[in-house]
Amino acid sequence: MEYFKVKGNTKLSGVFEPKGNKNAALPLIAATLLTDKEVILNNLPDIEDVKIMLKIIEKLGAEVTKLNKNKVKIKANKIKEIKIDPELGSLIRTSILLAGPLLARCGEVILSKPGGDGIGRRRLDTHFLVFQLLGATVEFNNEIHLKTNKLQGKYLFLDEASVTATENAIMASVLAEGETTIYNAACEPHIQDLCNFLNSLGANIKGIETNKLVIEGVKSLKGGKWSVISDHIEVGSMIGLAAITHSELTITGTIPQHYINIKKYYNKLGVDFAINENSLFIPAEQKLIAESDFDGAHSTLSDSIWPGFPSDLTSIALVMATQIKGTTLIFEKMFESRLFFTDKLIGLGAKIILCDPHRAVVTGPSKLYSGKITSPDIRAGMAMLISALVAEGESSIYNIRQIDRGYERIDERLNALGADIQRVKID
Repeated sequence: MEYFKVKGNTKLSGVFEPKGNKNAALPLIAATLLTDKEVILNNLPDIEDVKIMLKIIEKLGAEVTKLNKNKVKIKANKIKEIKIDPELGSLIRTSILLAGPLLARCGEVILSKPGGDGIGRRRLDTHFLVFQLLGATVEFNNEIHLKTNKLQGKYLFLDEASVTATENAIMASVLAEGETTIYNAACEPHIQDLCNFLNSLGANIKGIETNKLVIEGVKSLKGGKWSVISDHIEVGSMIGLAAITHSELTITGTIPQHYINIKKYYNKLGVDFAINENSLFIPAEQKLIAESDFDGAHSTLSDSIWPGFPSDLTSIALVMATQIKGTTLIFEKMFESRLFFTDKLIGLGAKIILCDPHRAVVTGPSKLYSGKITSPDIRAGMAMLISALVAEGESSIYNIRQIDRGYERIDERLNALGADIQRVKID
């Protein structure tokens, strides 16, 4: 086990380069099972979730060759197993993404309930309704058994714009017979990356970047090479960190259109940044005053499906609000347990009222003090690391495996910008 020892009251400076998008990398790995040809994936983040996903597909029979820490070669010409390893599958929620490719390629898959962050109930009904409409049978016992003779293209209306259900529907449909229309589809950057990747292998997907996808099934996919897009959630985290530590930071390797709407939401917190062709610039001195609504009411920042404010940045926004002058309502609509880490921030001195599982009222700025805190999930873990860098004194953050699941060597990369984060091993 390891924990972070963090010296607070930190000011950073320099250039930060984001890693590959975790939420793009995992479905891309799953999608390599749709072809028997060789695929090379570059810019994979070197994080725990990616390592687990690669182990799972190896157990299914795929050949995985690590070319360097961020680049792998995958060849799934012989899938020997249709059952996802239950122990490995229980570690990450995205193990469910293997259902679509295995159904399309082998006609059968057996899986256990997937794992992942404990941020509330994350229903899987949409996935199974999609598979049934495409022609699969679904049996629930101790395991989930999906089977089909042949997937047939259909009109699919997703009962919720679920990211992973959309990805599963896409991967199941690219080899289905005929045309599939997916309406109310999620269209986050990582879904766009998956669609573009599959098209590069010979799939026929139209409507990318919208909530209506039309997929004409093809008989097979070829091999190819792909580089994972940069992680807009990691970038959003760094913007927040730079702003509330009054640090001047340049973030390179960014995709401009991913930040236009994020900027609008951050502006409500008094945080601004410049969007350039392939970089962002965050100035050191900012007003950090919460923007009131037109009628003078307190500002509200709420998450939504893309292109709305990403749920994965809600935890970061909440910490930012503790350092912003004014009162802000943080409204997390999507997950009923994501805001439960607020008690840890209150223990550090933050002024937060948790109204209910979905809403927190934050009044700032608050002077934060050091303490011992435990990371409950990936995004809350990063939020607490940011709070520790703002706080007076030295803090200890435990269960940092959660942070490592989503942010590659974040301690080393922040230390290069002037932070003082020690990774300490516990015997």
